[in-house]
Amino acid sequence: MNAEFIAMLEHFEKDKGIKREILIEAVQTALLSAAKKSVEAGRNLELTMDPKTGVVVARAQLKVVDRVQDKHDEIQLAKAQALKADAVVGDEVWIDVTPKDLGRIGAQTARQAIMQRIRQAEKQMIYDEFRDRAGEIVSGIVRGFERQDVKVDLGKFEAILPNRERVQSEDYAIGDRIRAYVVAVDNGARGPEIILSRSHPNFVRRLFETEVAEIADKTVEIKSVAREAGFRTKVAVWSANEKVDPVGACVGMKGARVKNIVRELNNEKVDIIRWSADVKEFVSEALKPAKIKDLWLEEKKKAVEVRVDNDQLSLAIGKRGQNARLTARLTGWEINIQEDTSVKQKFQASLSGAAADLAAKLGIVPAVAEKLVNAGMTSVDLLDGLSADDIVGAIGIDAATAEKIVANAQNAASQ
Repeated sequence: MNAEFIAMLEHFEKDKGIKREILIEAVQTALLSAAKKSVEAGRNLELTMDPKTGVVVARAQLKVVDRVQDKHDEIQLAKAQALKADAVVGDEVWIDVTPKDLGRIGAQTARQAIMQRIRQAEKQMIYDEFRDRAGEIVSGIVRGFERQDVKVDLGKFEAILPNRERVQSEDYAIGDRIRAYVVAVDNGARGPEIILSRSHPNFVRRLFETEVAEIADKTVEIKSVAREAGFRTKVAVWSANEKVDPVGACVGMKGARVKNIVRELNNEKVDIIRWSADVKEFVSEALKPAKIKDLWLEEKKKAVEVRVDNDQLSLAIGKRGQNARLTARLTGWEINIQEDTSVKQKFQASLSGAAADLAAKLGIVPAVAEKLVNAGMTSVDLLDGLSADDIVGAIGIDAATAEKIVANAQNAASQ
């Protein structure tokens, strides 16, 4: 097996990058186990292998005695002295006990041992190389699927993109090249496992660090990221340098930088927001493009009460509450958005006042006065000159009441 064995060692050493010494150690351990079954030595048994020639030698350590009682443990003095001239009773000598059929069984045993050791070494190499790479972005090729999980070839190693870490709106095909965020490298019972993610908020953070030089050199800082993968992401940025516009740096010339990130995220919407230590200002920025009418803080509840006009309400809340939800995650404050009803209340109050004034001046019940106001007839001056038929047609009251209103309006207007 010598030539075959040496060739096998060289192949795996070059192909797998595993040192020959490691493979030889694995083979020696396996062959030693096989030799023990053949030799049945009771005392120490050792096996050595020449890494250049592949020659294997097994030796057993036996005790020198006058009379042998255990052939697996002892050697007669005369035989011992033939091996070692100065041997005496009580000494221990090493003798060659290499089994005749070790060469025949050795090839298969060696191959099995090498394959097992290679698997162990590969797992260790995965762990050693990737244990410090959690939090980085890697690139790989889709090689297959295991249920809904995606197997990704990273070159020497294989990683898993679990279904829970996928962007559900994305579809992958075998051969696709994808980039992903290394969530963790788990060294479990089945060996190291590289876990990838394309839905993690830090995937977006790392993309910005790669694309925006000012973030990479710490001139601009990403304060927080909130993401609903596949739909929308909000990124809060800040710079200690007043001369640097953090939002502009992330957007890039003609939007080039953020476009590259959006393209990688398959057109996921990305909002870049200026961070502020002032919570009110930060929340106002985060809720854009909605225009805020008013807001105040409830410090104990860590909640923000927001008021917007009716036409801004749906914009502030967002589709299915997404804008408000992401703002809450981004700022760390609970966001409560409601319509600002102060204008409505003032308008209703003015209508009620006008109705009460008409009821008093025209001598009519409040209900009829409210109908007049709701129809736009809010003052005596507006009623003066109208006919009873005009009023009947406008608010649907009886002719007698309408004539009374006309007469009283004319009297009140002439005073």
